[in-house]
Amino acid sequence: MQGAVQRAGEAGEPGEFFIPDLCASRSVLLMVLLAQLLVIVHVLARSSLPEFNWQLLATGSFTVHWIVLLSAALLCLLRAPLARLSLPLATLCCLLVVALVTVVSTFGLSRLPEPFAAGEVTGAHIQRNVLVALVVAAVLLRYFYLQQQLRQREKLELQSRLDSLRDRIRPHFLFNTLNSIASLIMSRPEAAEKAVEDLSELFRLSLQDEQRSTTVADELHVCELYLRIEKLRLGERLRVDWQLEEGVRELPMPSLVLQPLVENAIYHGVSTLPEGGTVRIAIELTPAELVASVENPVSTQSVPSGGHNIALANIRDRLEVIFGPAGRIDVSPGDEGFRVQVRYPLEAPA
Repeated sequence: MQGAVQRAGEAGEPGEFFIPDLCASRSVLLMVLLAQLLVIVHVLARSSLPEFNWQLLATGSFTVHWIVLLSAALLCLLRAPLARLSLPLATLCCLLVVALVTVVSTFGLSRLPEPFAAGEVTGAHIQRNVLVALVVAAVLLRYFYLQQQLRQREKLELQSRLDSLRDRIRPHFLFNTLNSIASLIMSRPEAAEKAVEDLSELFRLSLQDEQRSTTVADELHVCELYLRIEKLRLGERLRVDWQLEEGVRELPMPSLVLQPLVENAIYHGVSTLPEGGTVRIAIELTPAELVASVENPVSTQSVPSGGHNIALANIRDRLEVIFGPAGRIDVSPGDEGFRVQVRYPLEAPA
């Protein structure tokens, strides 16, 4: 893992640097709170509770916060060039920045008027301040590094789980597609040939790079290819009602989330009815999330299939991996129809 961090730094990717964005409000608040706690501990060690030294608390807080915030500001500005260095060299540069800020601040604060003056500056005073600052900085850098390792490990585990779920769902719809083509070979060879071309396109899309971001338009294209194959098999029994809100096509959507729902709607709904039915595919955008729903008619005499639940559980797990609790799937079974809604925020959590 350390080698991966070093390679990321050498590749010049600030987003992978082990030091977080110290300009962010959350980071600033955390540093201020930790610095203040250290000052309080120092004052308690120097004075008793009945005779708490408020003067020492004020001057110590002013000095420590000045050094902490100035060091954080410089490290924030230098984050991009530091990310291009190896891990040991970047760590050494960070410690040098903290030491330099401590020396300059110690001299500068001693020139301030009372009650902000830090007192007389001596060589021992500077050495003490620099040593304390370096110890605290080293502890924080170690903490940042361990946090970065943990985030990397979590990302790898989540990606591995997501790849496993995605690979599990691909053979399912490809197997059903092959069955549809097989039913056309003897009766309608030309239609079967066209279906094979659509299937090859489905294979191509299925084997694309997993890291490539996909959009609603990409998922709709996969659904259209699949529906063309099923249309050849079911003919007029299969009808599709598209209800797409304007502007949703360019929005992000996880791959192979919509198509399995359409497949279920056909195999467990339309194909079980002698007269067929309409599959309604709706995608809309709310202020907080994107909502995609697939609805199909059902036979009152049909028995629910386990394959339906397997696909839904797979999609539910994938949404949880990508979006956490914000991604969910809602099922609304009924006597005349079956509707599945997928909801997720437009941005995955970091």
